[in-house]
Amino acid sequence: MRKNSIKNTRINGEVQRVLAEIIRSELKDPRINPMTTVMEVEVAPDLKSAKAFISVLGDAQSQADTLAGLNSAVGFIRNQLAKKINLRNTPEIRFIMDQSVEYGINMSKLIDEVNAPIHQREAEEHDETEE
Repeated sequence: MRKNSIKNTRINGEVQRVLAEIIRSELKDPRINPMTTVMEVEVAPDLKSAKAFISVLGDAQSQADTLAGLNSAVGFIRNQLAKKINLRNTPEIRFIMDQSVEYGINMSKLIDEVNAPIHQREAEEHDETEE
């Protein structure tokens, strides 16, 4: 099975959906931030392993605590995944912190800071032409 075959893409999406549901509704660990999102799941073609990219809205300590909580509950999560998805093998899950959303927000702020003087100058020129 190719890495990005239709079957593998469907499996990735289904595992992502179920994993997000398990994290949101079934885990009771207080370390896990309620604002945890499963951004993407990459299941290996042999279905033996999976990388789950997660994003946590919060500071670095909250992200570290959430990652520790998820790693300690990986057995329970895998068990629940096996019950909810009928796969030949239930993959071993490895949680990876996804910083792309935070990176995107920071880049957007930097772009806005650079563009602010330009927009201000354009607004002042527009006001002068109206007078």
